[in-house]
Amino acid sequence: MGTLIYGPAAKPITIEDRDLAHLQAVILAKLRRGESFSFSWERSNDFGSGHNTLWLHPQMHIEFTYFGSKRIPLNREWVDRLMNRANSTGGLELIPETAPVAGR
Repeated sequence: MGTLIYGPAAKPITIEDRDLAHLQAVILAKLRRGESFSFSWERSNDFGSGHNTLWLHPQMHIEFTYFGSKRIPLNREWVDRLMNRANSTGGLELIPETAPVAGR
C-alpha cells in the first residue's frame, strides 16, 4: 500500500502500490507539461463510502511513497487509458487495470 502526499497540508492518500505507480506516470507527465487537472478516486469502505477529488497543478508539492522496494512494471495500455481520462473534462480517475469486455 503506497501513499500519495499532496499540497501544503501534506494530506496522505493511501493507494495500492501498483495503482500508484500507474497514476504517478500519468500525473508526472501532465505536470511536466505544465498542465493542471483534477484527480478523483473512490474512498474505501474503511473510510465510509463516497469519493474525493483533488485539483493538481505544477506548483503544488506532490510525493509518491511506496510500501514495496521493487520497481513496478507499467502496463502501457492502462497508462494510456488513464491518460485519456486525465485529458478529458472529467479529469484523471483511478480506473481498473483491465478494461471490461463489451457484451459480457
